[in-house]
Amino acid sequence: MPWPLGRKAGSLPSTRRRAYNVVNEIPEVIIMYDRPQMGIDQVQAAMDAMLEQATRQPDKPVAIAIVDEQGNILSYAHMDGCRTLPRQLAVRKAYTAAVRTVDSGAYAESLVSGGRVVSEMGDANLVAVQGGVVISRPGDGVIMGGIGVSGLSAQEDEDLGRIGVQALNL
Repeated sequence: MPWPLGRKAGSLPSTRRRAYNVVNEIPEVIIMYDRPQMGIDQVQAAMDAMLEQATRQPDKPVAIAIVDEQGNILSYAHMDGCRTLPRQLAVRKAYTAAVRTVDSGAYAESLVSGGRVVSEMGDANLVAVQGGVVISRPGDGVIMGGIGVSGLSAQEDEDLGRIGVQALNL
C-alpha cells in the first residue's frame, strides 16, 4: 500500500502499522519450490555426445538445441553447412517437447488425431514435426527440458536426440 503523502511510516494509523509489521514478519519455516534442473556439465555432455555422432556424417549437417522445462535455450550448436530452416526447427522442436511435455512427433500425431493444427495453439514457437525429445527425470517423470535436432530424416533427428537424453545420465 503506498504511503499517504506528507506522513512518515511511524505516523500511520495503528491498523496500517500493524498490517505493515505483519507483512515484514519472517516465517519460522521457509518452504522453497524445488524443481530439478540440468547442470551445465550434463548439458555439455549431451551436446558432445550428439555432435560426436552427428559429425560421423559431415555431409549431413545438423542443428541441435537443448532447452529447460520452460523452453529457454541452455545450449545450441549447428554443423558447418547447416541451412537456416534446420537451425530454426531444432530450437522449435526442443521448445515444443519441453512445454508440451511430450516428444514433438507424438505431439504432431495428437494434433492430427484431434483434427487440429499447430497454428490453433496460439504459440508461434510450437512445431508439429518429429525430432524433439522431452527430457524427464526417471522415477517421477518431472519434465526437465527438451532436445531438438534438425537436418536429417525425422527418425534420425529423434534418434540423435535420444542419444543426448542418455548422455544426461539422469
